[in-house]
Amino acid sequence: ELISSLRLKLQTLWEERELVLSEARECVERGEELEATVRDVCKPNEFERYMMFIGDLEKVVSLLLCLSSRLARVQNAMRRIDGNTDAEEKQSLNERHKLLSRQREDAKDLKENLDRRERVVSNILAKYLTDQQLQDYRRFVQVKTSLLIEQKDLEEQIKFCEEQLDKLEKSIP
Repeated sequence: ELISSLRLKLQTLWEERELVLSEARECVERGEELEATVRDVCKPNEFERYMMFIGDLEKVVSLLLCLSSRLARVQNAMRRIDGNTDAEEKQSLNERHKLLSRQREDAKDLKENLDRRERVVSNILAKYLTDQQLQDYRRFVQVKTSLLIEQKDLEEQIKFCEEQLDKLEKSIP
């Protein structure tokens, strides 16, 4: 019964992932249209600044999500430490926790820098785009970010569910 329930949950997660991937493809299309508009109206150096921001947006958000996910896994492992856990494993987990915490703080700094760059890009675009086009740009940035977060969350849930299912199937003779 539990295996059946997990399989059903996995199926639902896969379907959700397909919907999010479809939305991501639509977002890419909107991004390409926006890119063409920005290329047409902005100076080359301003367009380059826009393109660098858009490229870095995905990288920085993905980095933050990845580090947060890895840190959460290490924290979960640290909570499972008990009297039977050997000192070497405890030390390894503590070192990984410190390293990931530092890396996440560095990534947060990158995100703050990216937010400042977004304001600069937004000010540049405000000189050239109509109010509607500027709204479309802001919506694009917001949707792109939220889709990245949603995709990562679904991937994590799917991975967790698949691991549970695998362990459960192996535990049954």
